[in-house]
Amino acid sequence: MKKIILASASPRRRELLRKTGLKFRVEESGYEEDLNLKKRPGDLAVFLSRQKARSVADKHSNALIIAADTFIVFRKKVLGKPHTAREAMRMLTELNGRVHMVITGFTVLDTETGKEISGYAETRVYFRKLALEEIESYVKSGEPLDKAGGYAIQGLGRALVQRIEGDFYNVVGLPLDMLVECLKKFGVETSWRPLPL
Repeated sequence: MKKIILASASPRRRELLRKTGLKFRVEESGYEEDLNLKKRPGDLAVFLSRQKARSVADKHSNALIIAADTFIVFRKKVLGKPHTAREAMRMLTELNGRVHMVITGFTVLDTETGKEISGYAETRVYFRKLALEEIESYVKSGEPLDKAGGYAIQGLGRALVQRIEGDFYNVVGLPLDMLVECLKKFGVETSWRPLPL
């Protein structure tokens, strides 16, 4: 079978892809994403994932590259990852008690044939109404840094969330059901089984 490469430095994506039972290597794309490009959010997520996949594809002649990009959309504004505690505080205060959308674009690229399939998933996330102290305490934990929207739903950040509509794994960083369906179009079977609705 073709070697499979996950073009991502994200430990969360690595953990999610492991759930499929696939054997894969990890190679950071190094692509510098620009969240300010004038594109609709879904198109932007796909575009960024495609650029990440292509930047790794150039180095491999016979491989399947998987790349993804996750960000948040709130009031028509795209939010990426906070890099400081102050940024995280501002982001989480903005999202407090409100609804936002998590979008992940993904691309699978066969470097031998040039076949490329992309898609994106959207999950609606409802935040609880949080006291300022709760937000401060969460930011002090250090978890918000380098997470899209400033929180990790699979970690301590689950306490901020009231409910979601859509794919939980999409919020973590990789919409597994959609990705597994996409991989089938490349002849790749996995051990992943979606949860019954």
